[in-house]
Amino acid sequence: MTDTPSPAVPAPASASGSVLPSAPSTAAGLRDRAVWVFDLDNTLYPASCNLFAQVDRRINEFIAGHFNIGMDEARVRQKRFFREYGTTLRGLMVEHDVDPVAYMDYVHDIDVSGVEPSAQLTDALRRLPGRKIIYTNGSVRHAENVAGRLGILDAFEAVFDIAAAGFVPKPDPRPYATLVERHGFDPADACMVEDIARNLAPAHALGMTTVWVRGEQEYEKAGVGAGVHIDHTVDDLPSWLAAVAGATSA
Repeated sequence: MTDTPSPAVPAPASASGSVLPSAPSTAAGLRDRAVWVFDLDNTLYPASCNLFAQVDRRINEFIAGHFNIGMDEARVRQKRFFREYGTTLRGLMVEHDVDPVAYMDYVHDIDVSGVEPSAQLTDALRRLPGRKIIYTNGSVRHAENVAGRLGILDAFEAVFDIAAAGFVPKPDPRPYATLVERHGFDPADACMVEDIARNLAPAHALGMTTVWVRGEQEYEKAGVGAGVHIDHTVDDLPSWLAAVAGATSA
């Protein structure tokens, strides 16, 4: 379903092969992209907030309750679903016809008070030209809850969630094409920002510029160095985005 992309210039690499942060000189070229697509979790807020610990616990509670099994066995099943299907929900739907709405409502009923609003991120998003969309494997409710806590919800024109994707998770390329079609934009004039490296590959294949918010978990790093689908790598998204938003062409 995706076009074959034109060859891209790979992100600069260190002697060890790791991707380095993009140079400030690239900021002006990125500033005027027509569309910005942002992942939500561990991207628009730092992983140190550890919201996933709450979600992970509730996922396993849901599995334990649904199958009437212990938490240890539930965790084993959850990890297999995630590994084989990309998300736990997809595995539950394919193998056990679980109601996705009930699942999402349960696992995202969490306390987001640990997410601290970032004035720098809020200001950068306000100053950054272009349309802005959240693309998440979670739900609209979860995205609105977290983005509201961050104080940035009004910066986004839409949330493209797992339901909009037909409950097909990233990095399956099909929902990326649906995102582009539904929101009517040219991928070549768009930029996608994401913490899970492999989720950027379909965006790159469509022609989007890709930005990896460097993660330390193995599932976040998987795919790094295996191709040229990462154009820019950043460690501090608010600071980097502020530099892009404030950049001017020479």
